[in-house]
Amino acid sequence: EALNLKEVDKNFLAGYGYALRKKGESPASAARQLASLRGFFKFLCLEEYLEKDPTIYLETPKLPQKLPRVLSENEVEKLLETPQGIDPLTLRDKAMLELMYATGMRVSELVNLTVRQLNLDLAYVRCLGKGNKERIIPLGSQAAKSLQVYLQKGRSQLVKNPRETALFVNCHGRGITRQGFWKIIKKRAKEAGIDKHITPHTLRHSFATHLLANGADLRSVQELLGHTDISTTQIYTHLTKNKLREIYLQTHPRA
Repeated sequence: EALNLKEVDKNFLAGYGYALRKKGESPASAARQLASLRGFFKFLCLEEYLEKDPTIYLETPKLPQKLPRVLSENEVEKLLETPQGIDPLTLRDKAMLELMYATGMRVSELVNLTVRQLNLDLAYVRCLGKGNKERIIPLGSQAAKSLQVYLQKGRSQLVKNPRETALFVNCHGRGITRQGFWKIIKKRAKEAGIDKHITPHTLRHSFATHLLANGADLRSVQELLGHTDISTTQIYTHLTKNKLREIYLQTHPRA
């Protein structure tokens, strides 16, 4: 029997959602199908085929929160100690990894840094985030030291054009790209024996998680990460809670 679209109401749609669940569709798959329905009925209303959109009553299934992958503090230590040597590219890799973990900045912010945004005397970096919002992020002693060595013995050897402003440059002396950093972190993680799936933002996620795990307050971490909404930062509290539970189960005599 043909379906009369003008007779579709919230009860029909509730039944459709139930049928998807009964069929065993994952929440993500069901959400996509329901989104398609919304788009279709919105189109029918715009074309004035329908007077009222029945999907306004449609509830989207809750998707499980996808937690970012992070490295343990020990794994980060191994990763940061992997670039060993005094050749310019090794010094650059070391400085980039140290700076990424020290500041938690986004990959786009990291690769777009200029030399002028760095102040090693006062140990901070001026970071331009989304919407060109500037934030000042302090530098730890290890990151500052690696950057100092890179500027003196690495970047000076790589840069061919004296007008180049990029802090981190490739073997041709031009500013490094996101893809370039992606290759660096994958290569160094493999050398460190880390078999976790690592993305360019893994060190940013690890930075936030380790700060919270060691007692930093959420507002401070939000400011360091450059998040406009604190709810974006709160995802890292789930990671620290999971870790606490793991420790509890491993150590409590009656767990």
